[in-house]
Amino acid sequence: MSIHTKPTESELDILKILWEKKECSVREVHNILAANKDVGYTTTLKLMQIMHDKGIVKRNDKQKIHLYAPLLKQEDTQQQFVGKMVHTLFNGNASQLVLHTLGNGNHTSEELDEIQNLLDSLKHK
Repeated sequence: MSIHTKPTESELDILKILWEKKECSVREVHNILAANKDVGYTTTLKLMQIMHDKGIVKRNDKQKIHLYAPLLKQEDTQQQFVGKMVHTLFNGNASQLVLHTLGNGNHTSEELDEIQNLLDSLKHK
């Protein structure tokens, strides 16, 4: 598995399910995906096979039903996408991303408290 493996949008949809559930069959993943978007079972199956070939997921085929689990960590994948976004959209300036994100005003007081705690801990490092 390469650290540079960047999942596609469709692969991310599958990864989100696997990160939450830890391990799923293709049928389980498909049922969750199909509740929100028009996707065929064979498309889900093919995507998960491709993800396995790319080293994004692992497949346990010791049982009759193959179970898939993520090989990419959610935090690593998020960091990769955020890093790319900061570089591409904000010329490497992370503070601009934060200011832009916080500027929309759609945050709960709990989220703002969490952000403030993070900022405070970063100041004291």
